Amino acid sequence: MGHTMMLRVQEVTRFPGDLKGGVVAIGNFDGVHRGHQAVLAQALDAARAENLAASVLTFEPHPRTVFRPDEPVSRITPAPMKATILGHLGFDAVVEQPFNRAFSSQSAGEFVSGILCGCLGVRHVITGYDFHFGKGREGNPDYLTQAGERHGFSVTLVEQFSDEGGNVVSSSRIRQALAQGDVSEAASLLGYRYAVTAEVTHGKKLGRTLGYPTANMALPPETNLMPGIYAVRFRRSNGILHDGVASFGRRPTVDDDGAALLLETYLFDFAGDLYGETCTVSLVSYLRGEEKFEGLDPLIAQMRSDEADARAVLAGIKPVSPLDATLTFETVT
Repeated sequence: MGHTMMLRVQEVTRFPGDLKGGVVAIGNFDGVHRGHQAVLAQALDAARAENLAASVLTFEPHPRTVFRPDEPVSRITPAPMKATILGHLGFDAVVEQPFNRAFSSQSAGEFVSGILCGCLGVRHVITGYDFHFGKGREGNPDYLTQAGERHGFSVTLVEQFSDEGGNVVSSSRIRQALAQGDVSEAASLLGYRYAVTAEVTHGKKLGRTLGYPTANMALPPETNLMPGIYAVRFRRSNGILHDGVASFGRRPTVDDDGAALLLETYLFDFAGDLYGETCTVSLVSYLRGEEKFEGLDPLIAQMRSDEADARAVLAGIKPVSPLDATLTFETVT
């Protein structure tokens, strides 16, 4: 699974001519989980069989966030992370179509003739069995298939994908697992280890004085990961990997309530400055919940114990898939 340079197109009207006439997978694909990967694999197979370009049409922000702005969706894979994963899978381009009220009020016919035929020139569309589009969700799979017959493109609808236990793999199940700190369940549904990406910012520098300097990353307020301590793998912006232990939450021992959600990672066997770097942290194992300690000595003792636990966990981890091998184990720049 090599890293390919993939094009990120911010607007479907700017889709490059040399990629037109290809295979396009359509969906939100938040999480790019194993169910999504089943859809995407069919698109890649179809593109390779006919020697065509393979692209993904997705929507930003998540449509649910547009319709219910007071309940923003906790994204499993924000756009840059999604693009990274799609690139590793082998796609040539992803269109991150801005989704807003105006776009959502297009009719299904306008979506087919303007976007699929006009901007993308699709030869083959691959999407999930329940894909709806156009104003009032008037476009459904049957509509799309018939439109393809009229306009000269073929449509493949991919059935729901179930895990080994016979349960459908869904983004909501993954969000639920993360909310419970069950990162191993999330990884088995995603087909790779859940990760977050953010810029390393200046903190209160308290960790340094305790002998545990941390790389601090502020995560979006809607992040619904369970607060606690995690064994992690940390990828620097230059692609180099480090093992570490991270605390996610609002820092009950040293901060007041209402503080921002922070992920603070102590990197093992590392000395250096990470400020301003955009880094990615893959969560490997949940070690324990957040605790409030009476003073700093018990906190330091607990941090030593957390470090030992995390080193033990990380010493034995193996990739859960070829994609995970690339994302969590290989130094890729």
